Amino acid sequence: MNRRRFLLLSAAVLAAPAHTAARHDWSGLALGAEARLTLSGASDTQARHIFARVTAELARIEAQFSLYRDSALTRLNRDGRLAHPAPEILALFALAQDMHQATGGAFDPSIQPLWLATATGRDLTAARAAVGWGRVRVTPEEISLNPGMALTFNGIAQGHAADCIADLMRAEGVGDVLIDMGEVQALGCRPDGGAWRAQIAGPEGAALADLTLHDRALATSSPMGTRIGAGLGHILHPQGLPPRWQTAAISAPLAAVADALSTAACLMDRAAIDAALAAFPGARLEDLS
Repeated sequence: MNRRRFLLLSAAVLAAPAHTAARHDWSGLALGAEARLTLSGASDTQARHIFARVTAELARIEAQFSLYRDSALTRLNRDGRLAHPAPEILALFALAQDMHQATGGAFDPSIQPLWLATATGRDLTAARAAVGWGRVRVTPEEISLNPGMALTFNGIAQGHAADCIADLMRAEGVGDVLIDMGEVQALGCRPDGGAWRAQIAGPEGAALADLTLHDRALATSSPMGTRIGAGLGHILHPQGLPPRWQTAAISAPLAAVADALSTAACLMDRAAIDAALAAFPGARLEDLS
């Protein structure tokens, strides 16, 4: 399910002239969404090496957080427990906890039973009773869930993937790259020396804003970007409250932070959004008016 692709209108396409010799493009899939990477200033040999590492890194992340294949997350949902979770999993759970607290519970990865019930027309009351991030038990030895619970990291894992790829680029000595894993992380400059650019659109495709990005991540969420069940938006409040905004765009130093905050912001009033942003230095709500 590709829930943001048409919202963040092709940052890679806007990034550089189509025939720039120093530009190399990669495309694939990451966590159920299209993924792209635009590399500036690398040789053909360097680009092939880097793109092979990107493919391997995304496969590793999929093995941890994907809901679309066998992964640590799908095994946790199936079995109700995950023994000896990897440090990366514990770190993302810790960030999810910080997000849950900062957003007053609007960000809640335990929403998965309610999402599935809404999408398939099953009993919402029973599904809502299975939601509750506070009942997820996390220790270095084990993560465990109550019966009936299930988690989704679709509101944070794509951003995490973008951050991991950014770390890989830095390790490779790459300073100019646009990473689009469903959420965007922009490092350095585009091939012509200017800042990377992204255009944001609403659910109906109308352009809302044009932004420039330099060493910064951007995430955009829209509840009606994907409709589930009887035409409802796919971003659900744990308590069944309706979304407050059609589209929310957050930029931040880390894509995982921008990803989670943009998801939660759709469900929060402006005062609550401002309070959540204050908990994550450098994060800001982008003006779409």
